[in-house]
Amino acid sequence: MNRPYNFSAGPAAIPEEVLQQAAAEMLDWHGSGMGVMEMSHRGKEFIAIYEQAEADLRDLLAVPPEFKILFMQGGGLAENAIVPLNLSRAATVDFVVTGSWSQKSRKEAAKYAAEVRTAASGEESHFTTLPDPAGWQLSRGASYVHICSNETIHGVEFQELPDLRALGSDAPLVIDFSSHVASRPVDWSRVGLAFGGAQKNLGPAGLTLVVVREDLLGHALPACPSAFDYKIVAENHSMFNTPPTWGIYMAGLTFQWLKRQREGAASGVAAMEQRNIAKARLLYDFIDQSQFYVNKVAANCRSRMNIPFFLRDESRNDAFLAGAKERGLLQLKGHKSVGGMRASIYNAMPLAGVQALVDYLQDFERTAA
Repeated sequence: MNRPYNFSAGPAAIPEEVLQQAAAEMLDWHGSGMGVMEMSHRGKEFIAIYEQAEADLRDLLAVPPEFKILFMQGGGLAENAIVPLNLSRAATVDFVVTGSWSQKSRKEAAKYAAEVRTAASGEESHFTTLPDPAGWQLSRGASYVHICSNETIHGVEFQELPDLRALGSDAPLVIDFSSHVASRPVDWSRVGLAFGGAQKNLGPAGLTLVVVREDLLGHALPACPSAFDYKIVAENHSMFNTPPTWGIYMAGLTFQWLKRQREGAASGVAAMEQRNIAKARLLYDFIDQSQFYVNKVAANCRSRMNIPFFLRDESRNDAFLAGAKERGLLQLKGHKSVGGMRASIYNAMPLAGVQALVDYLQDFERTAA
């Protein structure tokens, strides 16, 4: 089967090997006589799936033992409420606003924290740059500092997580890493909590990953629903309520796929990072040399995962998208809030897919000239 290349920002492409394995196991998982969607989340079959997924993820992301891994529901958007319900302590929270998702997070947190402060913002540059951490105005005694480490819509990414202690803050750093989790290593020494929806790099929509340092548990506001209290979720191994069993299973297959990946001596996430650097460089290099397309993001903070670009003559947008679809290049239309085009090149996108896009960009430019 010759599948198209899917550049959707999410729900996004899943590795073909993972889809094939899930299809083969759909009716009968490992001789159990049941498909995973039919299993009790407390049965030995699903417990085995869950424990393997958690162990593989801890290994892949090199998660230290003092962090709990939670598999939750609600997506990254719901975590914008669940995080302050657990960590704000009804006090001050700092936000670094770098695009649409950190804007949404700040707005939601204002419902639960006593004060939400903007420590820095990239709004003046229309979110084409990241504010220099040296200039962040961090609050004394903030409950936490929130960043979106990769902005899916605007295409900016932190190439290095900020060191809050070096900036004079002892607040824990909260990162929304929905759209680049498992695409590069995480420096856990700088992180208090990381969360993300699975539907971009880890699996299907419906599953949310939370990785939280143990000392941050147990501080939920009284109004926090029990099913969203990280301490209760951790104590019950993500099964206080029925977990998203199918999503955990699919993510687990994806973790195993990631562990099998190799680039020279590198494996797992390190191998994926090498591939992602190569894919992003291929696409950015072509756009930068072109007089027909433009990417407006500053070079030092360009996302490896989400690459927005514009045709300089936007009257050709519809023709561009129609031609792309004919070539088997899907979901390239940019987000409605910014327009233009966007290529999301997550882990499941092979280098061949990015090369096919570059070939089309070149052909469209030539025929339109």
